[in-house]
Amino acid sequence: MTEIHDLVVRAERAYVDGRFQAVAVAVTAGTIVSIASIDAPFDAATEVTLPDSQVLIPGIVDTHVHVNEPGRTDWEGFASATRAAAAGGVTTILDMPLNSIPPTTTPDALQLKREAAGPQASVDVGFWGGAIPDSLGHLEPLHRAGVFGFKAFLSPSGVDEFPHLSTGQLHAALQELAGFDGLLIVHAEDPGVLAEHENSGGVGYEAFVASRPEDAEKTAIDHVIDGLRATGARAHILHLSAAGALPAIRAAKAEGLRLTVETCPHYLSFAAEGIPDAATQYKCCPPIRDEHNRELLWAALVAGDIDLIASDHSPSTKELKFAHGGDFALAWGGISGLQVSLPAVWTAAKTQGIGLDSVIEWMAVATSRLAGLSTKGSLSVGAAADLVAFAPGEKFTVVAQELQHKNKLSAFDGRDLFGVVHTTWLAGAPVFSRDAAFEAGPPSGTLLTRT
Repeated sequence: MTEIHDLVVRAERAYVDGRFQAVAVAVTAGTIVSIASIDAPFDAATEVTLPDSQVLIPGIVDTHVHVNEPGRTDWEGFASATRAAAAGGVTTILDMPLNSIPPTTTPDALQLKREAAGPQASVDVGFWGGAIPDSLGHLEPLHRAGVFGFKAFLSPSGVDEFPHLSTGQLHAALQELAGFDGLLIVHAEDPGVLAEHENSGGVGYEAFVASRPEDAEKTAIDHVIDGLRATGARAHILHLSAAGALPAIRAAKAEGLRLTVETCPHYLSFAAEGIPDAATQYKCCPPIRDEHNRELLWAALVAGDIDLIASDHSPSTKELKFAHGGDFALAWGGISGLQVSLPAVWTAAKTQGIGLDSVIEWMAVATSRLAGLSTKGSLSVGAAADLVAFAPGEKFTVVAQELQHKNKLSAFDGRDLFGVVHTTWLAGAPVFSRDAAFEAGPPSGTLLTRT
């Protein structure tokens, strides 16, 4: 008897086994069960043939998203964030532990996060825990509860309920995590260097960059590397913006230290020279640096010195973002980019002569590897049927007001980007489509735990 699959997608170009090829992908019970030639005689309840302008790629896995719920849900929330993810071809997000109240630093706080996310998640959601001074010595229970690792700041986070670690506390956290092979993910800026470069701020972006120089990142990353060398632990550097830290990163990796590194779409898309006065929608920490620095980040991605790209979607209200007359020192920092992260990176990659295959590796394959999500980030038999129909040659203009983000603002507003998401499937079911007749069903995302 012929098997009837739930879904078959046929595509002239699908990213399978590290290259684009013509295939038919068969899905049953949320899992890819067969990949065969494009004309394979599959029977299915639903069959989709992509037009030649669209390619089939695995769902993007974004390991750096601030959802801010519970507590600061006026900034974002699981309903709006996961709808934005689905519209951007992102089928899995990992939520950061801070900016919510309480922060995810205890098993009880994690449970509150799960209760908030469960009924609202349109894509799959996992959670990072937090390493703050009060939680040191008590990290393993949160690890056992299923967080994917522990976020730490080495300089003030901006919210009182998530204080930063001193250098000694950083090393203590790494020693503790080494005992159960937990992962520390680090906002690496050194507070001493920041204090030395504090200035009066203002509406000029140059003064803001001067207040957070490359040396702040370089010094903090050196402290992380020293801790890895002493403990044998694992660490991941978040949102690298300073290319000046790359020599130390390369040396640490060559030494065999267990260090990975990410950068973000905004560091790869923008340059300090192009940021107008008072345009605080571009404020983030560490800051967007100059064009030469951006070119060095791209070269480091190609060389493998930087491992992956994640959005660092960090939204706030318009009042916080545009307060104080455009003074960069006083406006809230963070880029809203979750929904446009894939086309933003693809557009910037095209200008570098870099193929879509590399973008997928950095934004789906490597991010899944960081999180240990073995069934995510690939089109392969046994993988989750998280699929995206993506038109890489189609161009659009970002209109912030039309984004699914709760607060309709973004540094990408008005920017022309290549790459349109036409359909996103989660576990074989459509969760987003540009088809006017499409109606999303109830939220169907799964809450993930570390395996």
